[in-house]
Amino acid sequence: MNIDTVRTQTADETVGRRREQRGWYFYDWACSVYSTSVLTVFLGPYLTSVAERAADPSGYVHPLGIPVRAGSFFAYSVSLSVILAVVVMPLVGSAADRTGRKKPLLAAAAYTGAAATTGMFFLDGDRYLLGGVLLVVANGAQSVGMMLYNSYLPQIAPPEERDAVSSRGWAFGYGAGSTVLVANLVLYSAHDSFGLSETAAVRICLASAGLWWGAFTLIPLRRLRDRPTHAGDATAPGLRQLVSTVRGMRQHPLTLAFLLAYLVYNDGIQTVISQASIYGSQELGLGQSTLIGAVLLVQVLAVAGALAMGRLARTYGAKRTILGSLVAWTVTLAAGYFLPAKAPVWFFVLASGIGLVLGGSQALSRSLFSHLVPPGKEAEYFSAYELSDRGMSWLGPLLFGVTYQVTGSYRSAIISLVAFFIIGFTLLARVPVRRAISEAGNPVPEKI
Repeated sequence: MNIDTVRTQTADETVGRRREQRGWYFYDWACSVYSTSVLTVFLGPYLTSVAERAADPSGYVHPLGIPVRAGSFFAYSVSLSVILAVVVMPLVGSAADRTGRKKPLLAAAAYTGAAATTGMFFLDGDRYLLGGVLLVVANGAQSVGMMLYNSYLPQIAPPEERDAVSSRGWAFGYGAGSTVLVANLVLYSAHDSFGLSETAAVRICLASAGLWWGAFTLIPLRRLRDRPTHAGDATAPGLRQLVSTVRGMRQHPLTLAFLLAYLVYNDGIQTVISQASIYGSQELGLGQSTLIGAVLLVQVLAVAGALAMGRLARTYGAKRTILGSLVAWTVTLAAGYFLPAKAPVWFFVLASGIGLVLGGSQALSRSLFSHLVPPGKEAEYFSAYELSDRGMSWLGPLLFGVTYQVTGSYRSAIISLVAFFIIGFTLLARVPVRRAISEAGNPVPEKI
């Protein structure tokens, strides 16, 4: 083979890789609108209002005969959806690894979630149970889809490109979330001008996220490609790989200790994200326009906060910077407990605090974990990390819902989440990261 042929093949491979990368970015563009518009902004307050219309005189609904305070129904539904994802993700992940056919599984997850989200258009009157079912299906499908999406990264980007490619995908997601939220804000704020009721405007915003998700998923499905698998046992149960990975991690207890700390404080982060709009609407009496504006502010400041915390990490190390961010999360929630009702300005201040620590705490956690992964075990360990990131964040919504059910106060519910940041701080502070990196077989950076 002559040198010209080699150069041509290399150029073709580069073009093909760039094409796949651009297609990969668009899945984050497609599905992030669900996280932002549906889960963070509209569905919590709206589903709660639907449940309240269906409630008995004591304020309870009775799904499957179980008494649930109407104000806790959304939080319980989120918790149930994450438990479902915990069961399904390792099964789907193992199937993808064994068969090498990620794309059909990604399509199934994406269009299941998109269909459930589009179906939220029919969430009207007192159909709270329909809303709960659609939320469980959509949220579970989104978690599975993101797991498959993330698993493409090592295949479409060599190590020297991976950080940049991952960052662009993250930026695409925030860009889509901000773009659609602006359109939602226009539709919701001027619903009278469009001849729509407030309820109809919300249902259109919910359904449009599903249509957006489904439409833009076509791009990655056209550009991503499956690779042949080298898995040996094609009949192994899906959970066997997860059990094997967890057992293998016992040989690196310090890595496991970090993962436990991350599991705890990330549960708190995810719960704040999903329940903040409920707190703003139900406890503080703020309108949807204010909530949408606050989420937009969080989206913008999350990027700036991640960059700023990245610079702090270069000076103080990632572990210290993450610990500082957990202190900031605790202070922010404590301040949120004392926020006066009907005061949008103070809610925007709270949103600013969340935005500044949100992107950085998650980005630095992922980069710190990468140092604790033994060479050659990246895929296995990051599958467990993804399960911690998305699949184990059920205890926070459950605690939030139970606290509200017991106390009847969303202020008590929001302050209860401080426990996750205090416990997570304590667990992370006890992890000797330099020794953990060394025992994992990796070089220890000067600042960590």
